[in-house]
Formats: sequence, C-alpha cells, structure tokens
Amino acid sequence: MKKELIEAYGLAPHPEGGFFKETYRSAEKMTTRGGVSRPISTGILFLLPEGEKSRLHRIKSDELWHFHLGGALRLTQISPEGTVTDVLLGPDYKKGHLLQHVVPARHWFGAEPEPGAGFCFVGCTVAPGFDFDDFDLGPRATLLARFPDARETVLRLTD
Repeated sequence: MKKELIEAYGLAPHPEGGFFKETYRSAEKMTTRGGVSRPISTGILFLLPEGEKSRLHRIKSDELWHFHLGGALRLTQISPEGTVTDVLLGPDYKKGHLLQHVVPARHWFGAEPEPGAGFCFVGCTVAPGFDFDDFDLGPRATLLARFPDARETVLRLTD
C-alpha cells in the first residue's frame, strides 16, 4: 500500500520522516506579526508507514491534521511549558480516535502509527502558510535538557 500511495499521489520523503506532497498554497499572502510574508494557508498530504516516525519538530503556525486512510496515528506534542499530550487520529471514533486535531504554533510534535496500523495517510493544513524557514527539527540533546519530564517522548521521537 505504501508504494501505491507514494506513486498515486507523487509523494516525496519529508525531512521529519514519512512522505509528503504539497497540495495547496494560497496565492494570497499575509504579513505575520514578525513582519514576514507568508501565504494565508498551505496544505499537504502526509504518509507515515508503520515502523517509521515523524520526528519531533515545530513550526511557527498552527497546524490542523486531518485523518484520511489507514490505521490510527499517535500524534504527540510538547507544549512550550513541557506538557506532553497524545491524541489518536484515526477511523474509529468509538476508540476515541479523532478525525482532526490542531497542533498549536510553536509546540514540538511528532507522530507514529499505532501497532497494527500498517500506515497512516493524513492531510495537514497550516495557517499562516508553511515555509521551511519556520521549521525546526528537534535536536535530542537540546530537547532532553529543556524538557526532562518528557524524556521518554523525546527519546522515542528523535534520532
């Protein structure tokens, strides 16, 4: 299934892990509070095969995740204050799975398919729009020093 989805949607490797393709970038721009020009919104498709992870990273905008196909995805975030929160995106609302979840701007976050998921295929919408200049991949040593109470999460979702 992974290979079929990668080919069907033209996905490429993402620096955080998994595979992605940008599917939307608004033509209209805005100026952020920091004085930077960004598209109003962007969207991607994101595939994460079981056994792989989306490493801890953060961006300067809110990111809305949308579940599409596959099994449940554990999305883990660490607030700037160090609070760890897990949510499950997936198809089974009876098990508490969500179809959408917002990761607030500047929260560290990563993801991994739940055991038995096979793969997770999601979409992400970012507003103001995503730019790799706003992307920080979490260095393990820095995150361990900053969030000692999140040690297990940091070790699991970094290299």
